[in-house]
Amino acid sequence: MPSNEHILVVEDEEHLATGIKYNLVAEGYRVTIAGDGPSALKVLEANREDVDLVILDLMLPGMSGYAVCEAIRAVDMDVPVMMLTARTLAEDRARGFDAGTNQYLTKPFDLDEFLSRIKNLLTFHSRDKRRLRKEAGGVAAFEFAEAKINFDTFEVTVRGEPVRLTQLEMALLRYFVENEGRVIPRPELLQEVWGMPGTINTRAPDQFIRRLRKAFEANPADPRHFLTIRDAGYRFVATPEESEEGRNET
Repeated sequence: MPSNEHILVVEDEEHLATGIKYNLVAEGYRVTIAGDGPSALKVLEANREDVDLVILDLMLPGMSGYAVCEAIRAVDMDVPVMMLTARTLAEDRARGFDAGTNQYLTKPFDLDEFLSRIKNLLTFHSRDKRRLRKEAGGVAAFEFAEAKINFDTFEVTVRGEPVRLTQLEMALLRYFVENEGRVIPRPELLQEVWGMPGTINTRAPDQFIRRLRKAFEANPADPRHFLTIRDAGYRFVATPEESEEGRNET
């Protein structure tokens, strides 16, 4: 059973919020329900160190889920957020990830998948794991090529110009930096960065790596730092050797 993690459910449809709470409580979680964005932000402000996961509906009255997620990220870059929505367009997903959500689940959803995703998010983004990572001396700042990154303040510059990255983009970049030079299989990225089962079929890693290339590569069409290794995974190289040029297999 879960160790009594606290989940904030932000959902304005009372029957759906009640159903979600019922199933989460049955799994051993503590649950708080907020019916709109401002109420959710007040709960977070009052319980900043006690909320382990936010389940966020997209279509909320007055303040959209996108705006709520952006407000959460303005004060807490760590708490995992799962966005729920009936929208299925790719641009809606992209906007959700840009706002800082960790996962995007469409309605109606399968209960077993829903609970599995929650379990994975709480496992791979737990507060204890983040604390231990910091105590172990995780990377706080890094420089490569013409880029400077501060993972604590989320400040990024490329060629002296500021670059804005989402929470997930920063998490992916940090994982690459901490595993520099190693080929990372896709399932590992899904588990460690997205908090999703590695068996899920999604193109999310490819999409986000393309975005990192656009932000950091001098020529995104011919990347030298963020490499795709066909049938193996991905590799980040901070200082490519001349012999490594042309190895990327996209």
